[in-house]
This record gives sequence, structure tokens and C-alpha cells, in this order.
Amino acid sequence: MFEYYYSKPMSFIKSYVFLGILIFVSCKQSPQLTKPINFIVIFADDLGYGDLSSFGHPTIKTPNLDRMATEGQKWTNFYAGASVCTPSRAALLTGRLPIRSGMSSNKHRVLFTDSHNGLPIEEITLAEQLKKANYTTACIGKWHLGHKKAYLPLQHGFDYYFGIPYSNDMDVPEAVLKEKGGYWNVLRDPKNNLIKNFQVPLIKNNEIIERPADQNNITRRYSEETIKFIKKNKNKPFFIYLAHNLPHVPLFASKEALGKSSRGLYGDVVEEIDHGVGKILNTLKEEGLDKNTLVVFTSDNGPWTAYNEQGGSAGLLRAGKGTTWEGGMREPTIFWAPERISPGIIDKMGSTMDIFNTFSNIAGVSLPEDRILDSYDLSPLLFENKNTERDHLFYYRGTNLYAIRLGDFKAHYVTQGEYGQFGEKEIHNPPLLYNLNQDPSEQYNIAVQHPDILQAMKNLVMAHQEKMIPGEDQLKNRGGE
Repeated sequence: MFEYYYSKPMSFIKSYVFLGILIFVSCKQSPQLTKPINFIVIFADDLGYGDLSSFGHPTIKTPNLDRMATEGQKWTNFYAGASVCTPSRAALLTGRLPIRSGMSSNKHRVLFTDSHNGLPIEEITLAEQLKKANYTTACIGKWHLGHKKAYLPLQHGFDYYFGIPYSNDMDVPEAVLKEKGGYWNVLRDPKNNLIKNFQVPLIKNNEIIERPADQNNITRRYSEETIKFIKKNKNKPFFIYLAHNLPHVPLFASKEALGKSSRGLYGDVVEEIDHGVGKILNTLKEEGLDKNTLVVFTSDNGPWTAYNEQGGSAGLLRAGKGTTWEGGMREPTIFWAPERISPGIIDKMGSTMDIFNTFSNIAGVSLPEDRILDSYDLSPLLFENKNTERDHLFYYRGTNLYAIRLGDFKAHYVTQGEYGQFGEKEIHNPPLLYNLNQDPSEQYNIAVQHPDILQAMKNLVMAHQEKMIPGEDQLKNRGGE
């Protein structure tokens, strides 16, 4: 070898120069590549499938989310774990259908200001899961999994909490209810969107720091809190669950955002959320964390269409919040991790419940073996462009199974109206059947043509229900009950 390089000195020099370059590049990259990936979940409230410009809205401008979709993955068949707030949030944080944790109910669909309970302490949240890998964790925004201290985020694996404990339409004073003729009338008139009409508390860690919360600037404050947490914890792995309490009605936006959108107040609200997303992404870049952070944007359920122009749009999907039609549970979803995930449009199935398994796998944390999970690992699609194991989805309303999706097809066994305008429950025998790839609006029932698919779905449902052990209903007890 010595003789070879002695006879060819230029080769010798070039080889060592090349080796030096490799070592230099490796040293420059290794801190970024060997550090654990940070995680941020940005969770909107009542955002419709058609409410982002990248998902088809013609007048709401969301350039920062559109940038995420271009640089990352836009998922077009991604679902919430339920079609209303409380069970949906429980599903995301536990990776389980909310019926298993008792966080769904046929009596009360969500937790209220006089509810007795919350997410059982026995449940393992994503924050608790990631703390096993030494992640620092924060919940910023809407919680809605129990407002009493025993159920707040710090008791469920989060190191820091800044937000409101339930929906922003709650805590309406009795005098306002009496004057306006009831809760629904308060919300239907945007003139009632006044801070004093919603006595919602703002909590920091376990203490109330403001009541009523100033909702005019709450979106901006949530984004600022997220940025502060990123900067403070940039040298260690972190998980941030940023759960905006908008565009849930009543709608509020800061002075800087008001009147900016052609879509009106609703558009102002969504565009302010987008503006905050942009500031968060810019902070990650400025701190050198953009290539080491996975950001997911999605929504807890579909739009609250009962409130007309104050509610959002499900686009070409049918119905909205509270239903098991596609508009109630299919959400606009984006995964962003520059130079780590393969950019593109993903039409495979995914669910907010899958975030639990996916983040656990990426962080190198073993899944709990003492309970049934409804969570699948999406990392093969994120990093290797390979399919995942998820090929079906169960749609629950309360504790009842209303529909199932298997591959391209969806069967409805029961249908019912939207939240706030329920209508009669309708049982379908035979079930309604739609091909969602060809008919995402669920307009053309093809049950007669596909008895074999209905039978396969029936078999899957029977196997699922045989193993289903519902948790004790945590939502049923309120006030003096």
C-alpha cells in the first residue's frame, strides 16, 4: 500500500483530502442526526376539511400551512378519533378509542364546567410516554379532559401548561343566558362575542391566572408561549401539544388580524392561527431545530355548521361536527420535517390515534402492553414511502359504533344529524355503503353491488366488538348527579 501511494502521490493526497472532507461533513451533521427528534402537534378546534387554502378554500389564505404541505406531507385521508372535542382529544393523547378510557358517553358528549371527572389517571398519555425517553413536555391551549386539578395536564405527564381547561363557549353567566334566551341564542349572534359573556379561566400550570381569559389575543399568546418554550428547551428533546381553542365559536381575533380575510371573522381567525404557525416554523429555523423537529397540524373534528358563516366548511365532504359522516371526522392534516420525511400528497389512511404509536417508535419508546391500543405506526410512510398497517377505521358516536371504513369503502350502520341540530337517529339495514375514493361526498349508495364487502366489514365489526371492554363513563356525572 505504501509503495502504491508512493508511486502515485496525487492519488495519496486526493484520498486524504476526500477523507478529511468526509470527517468534516460527518462532524458537522452528527449533532443534528444523532439528537432525538422534537415533536410539535398543532391541534385546531372545529376546523373543517375545506378551511385551508392548500385543501381548497378559495378565500382563506394560509401561506404558512401551505408551505408545510409543500415541504412536507399533505394527508388527505386522515381522521380524528371522534367528532366532538373531549373524546377526540382523549383519542389523540392515549392512542385509544375514547370508549376504552370512558371518555365518550351517550348522555353528555363532552365535559362541562360542572362535570365531576376527567381523563382517568390510569390512562397513559403521549406526554407520559415520551417522558420515558427524557422529553420535556408542554400543553399549550385547550385541554377539555377535566378541569379539576386532579385531571389537569401536569397530572398527565406535562411539565408545563398554559391554556383554558374546556371549550371557549362555556362559563356563560346566568344573567346573559336569561337575557339572550338560552345558550344557543348566545352563540348564534356574533354580536354576543364579548369577553365578559364567556367567563373561561386561563390556567398556568395548576393555577388560574386570568378570568375571563382575554380571547381576543388568545391565539397570539398561545403561539408566543410555544415559541418561548422552544427557545427555553432547545438543547433537550421536547414535545409540545399546542391545542388552539379556535375556530370553535364564539370567534375572536386580535386587532392585528381583524378584517384581513375575505372570508370574514372566521377567515381572520384561521389566518391568525396560520400566522402563528409561521412564527413557530421560523423560530425552529432560527434556533437550528427545523431539521430536527416533526410538526403535525390537524383538527379535533369537523366544522360546526349549525352556526352558518361563523362555522367552517368541510369542502366536498358531507356534514360536519358531531356526525360520523366524513365531514365530521376527516381532517386537513400536514406532517412537516424538512429533509427527513418524503414530501408529497398521501392518500393512505391515518388517524390522530396513530400519533401515539408513531412518536413512540421514533423516540424509541416501547408501547404499553397492558392495554389495547388503536394506534398504528405511520413512520414507514413518513420516512420510507412504504404503506402502514392501517386499513380500517371505526367511527363511534358516544359509545355506539355508527360506521366503519375498510380500504376504499365505508359502511354506515347508523346515521344522525350534526351537533346542535341532531335530528332523529336512523338505523340502516342493510347498511349504506360508499366508495370514498370515488365518492368522498358519500352521495351514491352502492350496498346492493357489494354484498361481499359488507360481509367482510361485518366480520371485522364482530371481531372488534367481541374484544371491546368499555371504560367507566367519565362524562355522565354533572352538577348534583
